[in-house]
Amino acid sequence: MAEFSRRDFIKGGLLASTAVGAGLSFPNALRAQETVKIGVLHSLSGTMAISEVSLRDVVLMAVEEINAKGGVMGKKITPVVVDPASNWDLFAEKAKQLLLQDKVACVFGCWTSVSRKSVLPVFENNNGLLFYPVQYEGEECSKNVFYTGATPNQQLVPGAEYLMSKEGGSYKKFYLLGTDYVFPRTANKILRAFLLAKGVPAANIEEEYTPFNHQDYQTIVGKIKRFSSGGGACVLSTINGDSNVPFYKEFANQGLRSENAPIMAYSVAEDELRGMDTSALVGHLAAWNYFQSVDVPQNKKFVQAFKNYSEKTKLPGGAKRVTDDPMEAAYFGVYIWKQAVEKAKSFDVDPVRKAVYGQTFVAPGGPIKMHEYNQHTYRPVLIGEIMKDGQFKIISRVKGTGPSGTVEPEPWSKYTSPDKGCDWVNHQGTYQKKA
Repeated sequence: MAEFSRRDFIKGGLLASTAVGAGLSFPNALRAQETVKIGVLHSLSGTMAISEVSLRDVVLMAVEEINAKGGVMGKKITPVVVDPASNWDLFAEKAKQLLLQDKVACVFGCWTSVSRKSVLPVFENNNGLLFYPVQYEGEECSKNVFYTGATPNQQLVPGAEYLMSKEGGSYKKFYLLGTDYVFPRTANKILRAFLLAKGVPAANIEEEYTPFNHQDYQTIVGKIKRFSSGGGACVLSTINGDSNVPFYKEFANQGLRSENAPIMAYSVAEDELRGMDTSALVGHLAAWNYFQSVDVPQNKKFVQAFKNYSEKTKLPGGAKRVTDDPMEAAYFGVYIWKQAVEKAKSFDVDPVRKAVYGQTFVAPGGPIKMHEYNQHTYRPVLIGEIMKDGQFKIISRVKGTGPSGTVEPEPWSKYTSPDKGCDWVNHQGTYQKKA
């Protein structure tokens, strides 16, 4: 067997130590030209680690699965894992490192919109390719990003619509509570415009924000309690990261329950619930495009595969690990990239990007499709209710006009930007619609 120096390993991109530590291994004699590197850009420490670590894990599982079946165009995938540590400036530095130093073919990463906004110039200036797996506020149309999570019409609006419906309780007062950054503020701008358009009086809408890692929700929950005292009130929550734990705890401590003031969460899924006492959360809601409880064969296979992978690679939680919406979006993003590479017969960004348009994949939660021209994804839209075991009971499904009942993504909301569209085939990204 040939001997390699440390310099050779670094040069060949074979020091993806985090990936190896997570259970992936590559033969010592593997040459650099026999591999293709991808970047994994998720916070493994800091306030967002509660959500992002699992995205790293599921991307590495997808890589292992693909490598076990021969890789991509005969090349094994070598993941280069970095930790931007919930530091938005560090996200940009790490993105630059992945593109210019490690020379990865593609990056899978980011959670918060502020982290995505931080790396956006890096990808656009260096023609990199980012697969972004989390629901977001829209109002973006980058040629260098594929958005596999929900647009506002695939999560924000359906969540509010459900609570306004007879089925959802006919709620008439809305407390918009979020973490103080891009996603919650823009999301609430859209939600407020939607509610006003549907006839909700401005006096029936409250709006408030807390910093990242905020822990003391006593005063805010007191305000929500007064706001909901007359009945007919609910909370639309865009709280992100580990602040959700004290928020839900305080909500229960002050005697608020799902029956008198339901919370519709847009950033709480099964993975976050792992760290919470769910007994007081029963009946609260979330709007997503996937839940672990989706009852289809490929999802049962996916859930079990992740549990097995977690146990085999000795990840914290092992076989007790759960799956959730951003994890599914991160997972199928790797497969969409693989399919696009094979269609383009190239790892180069421009041909791969064009090959992504219209790609379909039977994802764990059901068939999905990449949009034909706007860089986003046709997704199912589901409303779930929290159960005692930290899972969600699916109580409503939006009937979409897309393939298999999926909802077509609208990057620009018709409630705030009815004159704008996103099209990278017939236009140069964001364009002005004709009246």
